Amino acid sequence: MSRVHDALKKAEQEKVLLGEPESTVEMPTPMAPGLHQREAASGAVSERPFAKAESPAGQVEAPGAFLARCSHQEWKTDATLTRHVDARRHTLVSEEFRSLRSRLYFMRKARPLQKLLVTSPLPNEGKTFLAANLARVIAKQPETRVLLIDGDLRMCSLNAVMGAPQEPGLTQYLAGGLDITSVIQRGPTENLFFIPGGATASNPTELFGNGRLEFLLEQVTQVFDWIIFDSPPTIPVSDSRLLAAFCDGVLMLVNAGTTPFDLAQRACAEFPKDQLLGVIINRVDQHHTYGSYYYYGKKDHHKGNGKGAKV
Repeated sequence: MSRVHDALKKAEQEKVLLGEPESTVEMPTPMAPGLHQREAASGAVSERPFAKAESPAGQVEAPGAFLARCSHQEWKTDATLTRHVDARRHTLVSEEFRSLRSRLYFMRKARPLQKLLVTSPLPNEGKTFLAANLARVIAKQPETRVLLIDGDLRMCSLNAVMGAPQEPGLTQYLAGGLDITSVIQRGPTENLFFIPGGATASNPTELFGNGRLEFLLEQVTQVFDWIIFDSPPTIPVSDSRLLAAFCDGVLMLVNAGTTPFDLAQRACAEFPKDQLLGVIINRVDQHHTYGSYYYYGKKDHHKGNGKGAKV
């Protein structure tokens, strides 16, 4: 954790300045095959069943039929929030998202990594922006299905970033009465699916512990290559720690120059060392970093060449 410590200390000392100069350098990204692409090679796509309890008439259901029952929605995504990964031109921020995607795939070679939790020590540090754009940039890879979930049931806001309806959502599913596909939305992006938060909940800890979230994840891990949770901030409430128990890894986002160092350290310490994948430092002074994001893993970091961004 020494590099994480150094990264947080550096962030505390730097001033906030979000810059977006253009970059024409494309960082290499390993194009790992998607889950259903890998299954196709073995001829097993149509034979991976879902639990009978979630199929319409008690029948074993194939992934394709499951996805077909998900709700089609017209998302009106705010282009200013997703331009970094949707635009044809490359910015330094878009390069950082691609670099982060590459690192996650490299980590995946050494350990199981399918369910990610994105959190931050405090509110308003950019974790929802990070979760939405990370999901979008991963979903751009061919044959790679991504499920983005709003796990911040106290203050659901991911649907606003996605331009999607807020209900029905995760709260309604966890409270009972709805099946999984009724809360999963599929929008215009082919490989990206979304579960909004739904109605604001006053008792999210009880909802997370009633067994339905565990069952949901058992089902969706059979069809989606990546599942990304946007969770509440770590310091004010315990929800992110509860959600992390269902996930394979945690990404911690902190703001350079504004997140107190002691709170950033405390937030990282809330998660097991082997679960904390790294710290992403947002709004770093571009004069020091050539970019808008730092990403610090637990083992190493690489410097950019001046045209891209440091990760």
